[in-house]
Amino acid sequence: MAAAAAIRPYDVLLVEDDAADALLIQDALTERGTRNLTQVSDGIAALEFLRDPGNERPDLIVLDLNMPRMGGREFLAVVKEDPELRTIPVVVLTTSSAPDDVTGAYHHHANAYVTKPVNLEEFEAAVRSIDAFYLDIAVKPPKS
Repeated sequence: MAAAAAIRPYDVLLVEDDAADALLIQDALTERGTRNLTQVSDGIAALEFLRDPGNERPDLIVLDLNMPRMGGREFLAVVKEDPELRTIPVVVLTTSSAPDDVTGAYHHHANAYVTKPVNLEEFEAAVRSIDAFYLDIAVKPPKS
């Protein structure tokens, strides 16, 4: 993947249960300008991270759909219904190209949908579009 500087460094929450995929995604995001990357293995752990007042709110969530305990579909629905979390951009990165999964992700307000095996150029384009439309103007809410 050609390295392209992000508009600004950003923080990512990676919700991925496959260690090999997580490592590839982390490498790609690091090249893209990620400042901090936190990886969790399912939706429950992701919600716990997001709702912990001691954690910084991420600028971006990269989400797999197929995971144990709480999968990405359920997690996405919960996050986008939560007034405190719904503005965090979400890129779904999954093996499923099933029309119901794609439609469902966008129905629940995913910002991008990329299928695995990841085409790194497509993934970079998705992150770049989020840079342009979300990360550059994102303002983190003050810590309470």
